Amino acid sequence: MNAEKSPSWRNATAPALEEFEALASAAYARLPAHFRELCDHLIIRVEDFPAAKVLEEMEVESPFDLLGLFTGVGLPQDGAAAETGRLPNMIHLYRRPILDYWAEHKETLEAIIAHVLVHEIGHHFGLSDEDMERIEAAADESGGASPEDTR
Repeated sequence: MNAEKSPSWRNATAPALEEFEALASAAYARLPAHFRELCDHLIIRVEDFPAAKVLEEMEVESPFDLLGLFTGVGLPQDGAAAETGRLPNMIHLYRRPILDYWAEHKETLEAIIAHVLVHEIGHHFGLSDEDMERIEAAADESGGASPEDTR
C-alpha cells in the first residue's frame, strides 16, 4: 500500500491529557442544564491511570480495569459530613483505560467519555452500579444503546 492510499488514521495519535480534558468538558457541556446544576462544585479530573492506592482499595487487578471514579460525598449524604476539611467532590476519568476500551469497541471516544462521565455523576447522585445497570437496561430495551459498565 503506498502512502497516497493509506488510511487517514495511520498518522492519528491518541489524545493527550489536555485534548482528553477538552473532550470531557465538551461532554459535560452537552448534559442537560438541570443535570449540571446538581453537579455544582463537582471537579472533573483527567489522569492517565488510577493511583496504586485506588487500585488496591477497590481490589482492581489491572489499572486498565477502571475507567472512572467518583470520590467525595454524594448528594444524598451531603450535609451529613462536616464541611471543614472535606475534599471537593471529584470525578476522575482515566485516559489510558478509556482509550484501551475505545480501541476494542465500536463506540466513538466521545460517546465513551460521556458514558463514563454520566456513570460517575450517577454515583454523585447516590446511585449504585446496580441502579445504573437497571437504568441502562431500560434504555437499551427502549432503543438506546450505551457502552458496557465502566467498572
